[in-house]
Amino acid sequence: MFRVRPFSITGTSRFLLVSFVITALLGLPGIAMAKTVLIETPLGDIEIELLENDAPKTVANFLNYIENNRYDKTFIHRNVPGFIVQGGGFTFVDGEVSGVETFPPVENEFKVSNTRGTVAMAKLGDQPDSATSQWFINLADNSSNLDNQNGGFTVFARVIGDGMDVVDAISELPTWNASSVLGAAFTDLPLIDFVDDGSSIVEENMVMTTVSEKPETAPFVMNAGLNDAWYDPNTDGQGFFITVFPDLNFISLAWFTYDTELPADDASANLGDPGHRWMTAGGTIDGNQAVMDITITRGGLFDTATETQRTDPLGSDGTITLTFEDCSAGLVEYDIASINQQGSVPIQRVAADNIALCEALITGE
Repeated sequence: MFRVRPFSITGTSRFLLVSFVITALLGLPGIAMAKTVLIETPLGDIEIELLENDAPKTVANFLNYIENNRYDKTFIHRNVPGFIVQGGGFTFVDGEVSGVETFPPVENEFKVSNTRGTVAMAKLGDQPDSATSQWFINLADNSSNLDNQNGGFTVFARVIGDGMDVVDAISELPTWNASSVLGAAFTDLPLIDFVDDGSSIVEENMVMTTVSEKPETAPFVMNAGLNDAWYDPNTDGQGFFITVFPDLNFISLAWFTYDTELPADDASANLGDPGHRWMTAGGTIDGNQAVMDITITRGGLFDTATETQRTDPLGSDGTITLTFEDCSAGLVEYDIASINQQGSVPIQRVAADNIALCEALITGE
């Protein structure tokens, strides 16, 4: 009898995790491309994804400042650890601080909560529609505060990738009350390698920012370069084979186990008793993702010649959702309704040979 335990994948010595993904290069539906902006700082780059659907006017306002070079030579002028870092309000040129020349205020569009990693517009107190050029990044979940005052602070972007590592590094810089030198807005000014010995603050001390829009790029789309054996390095006794049929816009996945001992009860992705068990799935490609119907195959042990039986009809056991963000790693999410088992398994290639092929199919080179 085929049994599925809560899935976990631990160790690789006994087991190979392999997966074949089928993806089409032809006939894919249109893919919406998210605009992203790069904020370059001395401590590293911060990439943010603009939320045009949630705050279209605010995004347009922010891009207007970029396109008109209003953010040139700006700097992070406020750092409140555990709360926010703020920029977009002032420039520093030849040792002189000036306010950014602003456009008319933008209408408040509060919708998305001010959680960690979100980017929102600053504004004047008790004036919900007063935001102009200044933006801030939430260092923590500030929703209980910023969602409930002044009409809510409009979130128009979110930090992506490893950008929060840079934001956190900025937040850890020492801050100085430079209001007597630079003006009243600079009570929490983060500075780099500054010594308060009477020396002037120079550009090298500032967290200078260069803000630019990145070229629009489509999300990763699965292709035949993903055909490979895949596994989770933390798993023992399981593997995936992924195969792509580009002309059919179809993907096939085989998930199998081979364990010589009964998996632990708390294992998160172990299929069945000791021996060999199969689970297969197939479905169509939609960009970087495919939702596939599952077929469970019973019998067919590696070390015992037994007759196999397959589920009928296809899909009656549940679904597997396969998602890839790039050519090197993916995620298998399963919902096996017939045995009430759900979970997810991160996967990576057993060998890196096909990464170059996958990347070439994306770029067309």
